[in-house]
Amino acid sequence: MSRTAKGVAVLASTTLALALAACGGDSQGEEERPAADPAAMKAELTWWDTSDPKNEGPVFQELIARFNETYPSIKINYQSVPFGEAQNKFKTAAQAKTGAPDILRAEVAWVPEFASLGYLYALDGSELLADEADFLATPLASNKYDGKTYGVPQVTDTLSLMYNKELLAEAGVAAAPTTWAELKTAAQAVTQKTGAEGLYVNPAGYFLLPFMYGEGGDLVDVEAKKITVGSDRNVAGLKIAKDLIDSGAAVKPSANDSYGTMMTLFKEQQVAMIINGPWEVNNVTQAPSFGGAENLGIAPVPGGSARAGGPVGGHNYTIWSGMPQEKVDAAVAFVAFMSSTESQAFLSEKLGLLPTRKSAYDLDAVRNNPIVTAYQPAVEAAVGRPWIPEAGQFFEPLDQMATEVLIQNRDPKAALDAVAKRYQAEVVTSFGL
Repeated sequence: MSRTAKGVAVLASTTLALALAACGGDSQGEEERPAADPAAMKAELTWWDTSDPKNEGPVFQELIARFNETYPSIKINYQSVPFGEAQNKFKTAAQAKTGAPDILRAEVAWVPEFASLGYLYALDGSELLADEADFLATPLASNKYDGKTYGVPQVTDTLSLMYNKELLAEAGVAAAPTTWAELKTAAQAVTQKTGAEGLYVNPAGYFLLPFMYGEGGDLVDVEAKKITVGSDRNVAGLKIAKDLIDSGAAVKPSANDSYGTMMTLFKEQQVAMIINGPWEVNNVTQAPSFGGAENLGIAPVPGGSARAGGPVGGHNYTIWSGMPQEKVDAAVAFVAFMSSTESQAFLSEKLGLLPTRKSAYDLDAVRNNPIVTAYQPAVEAAVGRPWIPEAGQFFEPLDQMATEVLIQNRDPKAALDAVAKRYQAEVVTSFGL
């Protein structure tokens, strides 16, 4: 039976057994087979992990070792793929039908895009969604496209204000800032009263969304099919970010590896405040010069004139539709293990990552985790992103804009207008301005 990647990949099973719907005119109905003996299952799978290879990667490899205690004959070829390269690398390999991983850790915005291209198995009816109601609604929603589900949530997150408690106390700042104006004042106090800088703003599109959201802006209006990235609200938000740098409240960001520079300065207590997410908690608290977990403060991102909130983020487990049929059962077994309540609690305990299963929050490793508790207000305030196929292409133009405005001093209105034109020409071509 021949298969194409597009429009055919539907997984269906009552246990770990799966049937594949055929492409073209003929189709194959669901098959039910007895549940396979885990010890007897044999396959070799490639998993692209897009997490930080030093901070998070070793913990995911610990989970693989635990998986192999139950499934000793399923070999997992673990490959750490840089997050910034993975999206296009996967699309290139999937389109060529060679070299793509069997399983991909996909950023939430990538799933609708890959599904629309036919590169992912639909998981509806499979063991992976047997307890679908246990997943939190927002993380699960990012896996939906055209009425089907193409992934299961691995982790959810958002941006927060991360701060050095000792430096803020030394500067006389009694509580975490709740507005951008308070942030500016607090950052200036740190600079004046301590040997550190107050703030670092990473010049990347994703990290500027809280400033735009704070003034009531967004990138597109899906219902109206309108591009709104160039709105006056977004211009106002971008000006706030730019003013933090121009005023000296924030460090002038580096043109090369700005993110890495931000993290180094924060870990070495040379910068008191940054905007980042839970994926960096372990990295920060384990840094020898930072002062441990007790010195790390976490609060929701400050707000503007309209609201306060960072973007909904996270990652999902997905299965490549071009993988050999004989490996599908093993792939589902692996994803089921990695996305289980126990595995999510393990990641939360080790890394401070936020589970996507409701049941995980009932376990002590999660319920008593101070990082999870600290991030819950930020997650509750997070702003939903549009789960459309094009959403995964929004950030390259935004990243260029952020560099132009925050480093090269380009006018915010002109830079955002250029993004809007690129969106219409290259990304959401059916949307109006």
